[in-house]
Amino acid sequence: MCVEVIDEEWLYSQEQVRSLLEWVRGQVGADRSVHAFMRMVAEQALRPSEARALRVSDVVLLERDLGKLAARHNGMVREIPLQPQVVVFLREWISEAGLQGDDLLFPGPGGGPLSDALYQQMWQQAQEAVLPRDELYSWRLGEPISILRDSCLMKWLKMGISPVTVAEWAGVPPSWPALRYPHCFRTEKVGIDWDHLAEAMALPNSLKS
Repeated sequence: MCVEVIDEEWLYSQEQVRSLLEWVRGQVGADRSVHAFMRMVAEQALRPSEARALRVSDVVLLERDLGKLAARHNGMVREIPLQPQVVVFLREWISEAGLQGDDLLFPGPGGGPLSDALYQQMWQQAQEAVLPRDELYSWRLGEPISILRDSCLMKWLKMGISPVTVAEWAGVPPSWPALRYPHCFRTEKVGIDWDHLAEAMALPNSLKS
């Protein structure tokens, strides 16, 4: 399995993600679905293609701000628990947008799928407006929107959520998080008591030749 490594410096901080989403939400005349779509990618670590394909019926919103959604990728369906703030947001979004069970959760103009061009243009504008443009950070402009998914997955790992659980929510093999974000699995070097190790690994006298 070949997995591209992403170093920590490439990912966005929670504050940067919040600022990007707030900028998109504040654009007068912008399609409202774009902000809702980006928020789902950023807070539930969905692939953009998965978020675009979601329908209202794929979301289950329970009492006490609990919920789950069914994401689809390569013919496979997986359940992802929804964070409470996402449950509240989705309730409001579905009500305000007047969406019904079989409607796309984030429809484009006319009710069809949200176009790549529409959200990608808004995403590029948000990056240019929010991210630092000095010599040190200008190279970060132009990152694809999937960087929001990566930043969320790294956040989950740093929160102490099991890598196996993160992989399950992300729809990837269990070893994928360690290969993708090796910096989340580095530990400080510790001294090794070689004498104690040799003693622990020694064969019983009865097995020695």
